[in-house]
Amino acid sequence: MSASFLGARAFNHEQHSDAETEYDRLRGLARHEAGLRGSCFDRSRQAYENGDGQRAKELSEEGKEHGRKMDQFNKQASEFIFRENNAEGRVAADTIDLHGQFVEEAEDILEERIKYARQHGQDHLHVIVGKGNHSVNHVQKIKPRVEQVCRDLGLQYTTEDNAGRIYVNLTGGPANMPPHQEHPPQGHGQPHHNQPHHGQPQHGQPHHQQGHQQGHQQESPAEKIAQKLLPIVFKKLEKACCIVM
Repeated sequence: MSASFLGARAFNHEQHSDAETEYDRLRGLARHEAGLRGSCFDRSRQAYENGDGQRAKELSEEGKEHGRKMDQFNKQASEFIFRENNAEGRVAADTIDLHGQFVEEAEDILEERIKYARQHGQDHLHVIVGKGNHSVNHVQKIKPRVEQVCRDLGLQYTTEDNAGRIYVNLTGGPANMPPHQEHPPQGHGQPHHNQPHHGQPQHGQPHHQQGHQQGHQQESPAEKIAQKLLPIVFKKLEKACCIVM
């Protein structure tokens, strides 16, 4: 997983600096806990080699606690960026944006999103994976994992004209994109204004935006989806200990 600060690069739209700061703060706290965890484990091994079993055990338990805190901060960061990038009005109902996710997070979120789409009769999904412009050597990290998920599930997929997007056919047929279908522009500083397709609900409504929508007092379909998917995803991540700095 990347240890660099992403800031605005993790967002798919023009974002207030407070949101960028919060995202980087959470990832930074996770990195800090990861460093403390590693230090504890190193000292634990040294204590064990020196014959101090009691101290080794204490340091090991301390390291595990730092690991739990690391997981919690990464969970908060993943949920935060998911809600920001998949807020109602920013992506279409047949689209999921994985910007800002670690690879393991993106994989589990996508798997749950595909399950949800199939259960609700969606026949395709557009997955925003990014072009890797901000990765080391400009190598796309999420895209290969998304493609692997599709292969594992027996789904046909194709890279769209925008290399940072993948079209997935959920019916098991060929990955031929429907003709004359338009999608929101995907680029930083470009908010999405497309309306949902086929009357299907959208993903993640950020809490801080709800107050800005006049007359919006009930949970949006996007918020309901986020509440359904994210707890499952993060529970799987914690159980499998997938988050490694």
